[in-house]
Amino acid sequence: KTLEFKRDASSSGPILRTLSAFSNTAGGTLLLGVRDRTREVVGVADPLEVEEQIMSIAADGIRPQILPEVEIVSVRKVSLVVVTVFPGPRRPYYLASQGRDAGSFVRVGSTNRRASAELLAELERTSRNVAFDEEPMTRLTVEDLDLDLARARFANRKKLGARDLLALNVLTRHGRHQVPTVGGVVLFGRDRLQHFPDARIRLARFAGTDRARITDRIEAETDPVQAIEEALAFLRRSTALGMAVEGARRRDLPQYPPVALREAVINAVAHADYSQVGSPIRIAVFDDRVEIESPGLLPFGLTIEEMQRGVSKLRNRVIGRVFHELGLIEQWGSGIRRMSEACAEMGLSAPTFEEFGTCFRVTLHSRAQRAHSPGGTAGSILELLKDGVERSTAKIAAALGVTPRTTRTHLKRLVEAGLVVEIGRSKSDPTKVYRVVAS
Repeated sequence: KTLEFKRDASSSGPILRTLSAFSNTAGGTLLLGVRDRTREVVGVADPLEVEEQIMSIAADGIRPQILPEVEIVSVRKVSLVVVTVFPGPRRPYYLASQGRDAGSFVRVGSTNRRASAELLAELERTSRNVAFDEEPMTRLTVEDLDLDLARARFANRKKLGARDLLALNVLTRHGRHQVPTVGGVVLFGRDRLQHFPDARIRLARFAGTDRARITDRIEAETDPVQAIEEALAFLRRSTALGMAVEGARRRDLPQYPPVALREAVINAVAHADYSQVGSPIRIAVFDDRVEIESPGLLPFGLTIEEMQRGVSKLRNRVIGRVFHELGLIEQWGSGIRRMSEACAEMGLSAPTFEEFGTCFRVTLHSRAQRAHSPGGTAGSILELLKDGVERSTAKIAAALGVTPRTTRTHLKRLVEAGLVVEIGRSKSDPTKVYRVVAS
């Protein structure tokens, strides 16, 4: 998401799309002198000229203007030009030649995607520091909220009054009147599905490991707090139970950690992009995994790696504030860590997180998908490379006392598995080296 390769600066169009997409999304680095498809390090012939080209392309081709950082670095006797772009405060950034509506791009994975009308609106809101669920619904009144439902949700916490609704931003002032916010209607609206027909959770249990045959399905269309409980009940009955015998007692073991399922479902509801049309929250249960999909990419400025380190950016501030008051969210940014820790305690592989299209997916893997560290020669190679030192095939083979041919075979498998990275000017570069991928 934050890294792109280009052979040179001869084609300005792809470079402009990448730089503007980096500015709109989470920043990033463009590396010139590396072939995009093969990752072959070829260098640039005249790095100073390329540096000037990049600055000129960015200045003339992107609006509002961005100020990338450009530096020249030497790698294996060739020069690369490194262009660093930071997330911008004046989104959307767009190609001057195409205009705002057609020329705005965002990063989805490792690709540049033209921003839809919904994404453009979100880009503009981030520049104004306003969340979609904070916007007033000016045609509605207080009577359009089910205040009895709101009081019932807070019954075990506090007595909910008019000031509390304003403090939580469930209601907001618009002129002389108090009107519901988007978040207020999603949470407590009497006709919430009329205004936001996709504010629901669609759940399905599939037979096997693909979507060929559905064995059970439901739609949780109640208010979000109740919908979360309905979704968790469906997950409990749709996933397997194991058994552990402790002395004379039997103890049931769930297929997935309940805390991980709960965090994943709550996060999907709290962070969903309710401005999208035709995209409800979807939860799919397979024999070997559970997939929880919510509409919306990660909030602009946030990457998956940062999210896994505990960095948090809340898309829906009203919903998040209410969930926090209700005890559904304990601490910002801690949910992902709890999910991972719970999976590790049960011996499961860590949850996987991915952006695709305009959605975000969390996948929890069952015991059958537990990750195993490679053993034998491959495991010995990983142990050797854990010190962070780059080594050639010959040095690895000598250190382990095996043949270079055997070493190459295992290195190829480790590279394909994403555990080791190969560094060289080409696949046949005799001086290429290997290092372990940082965890």
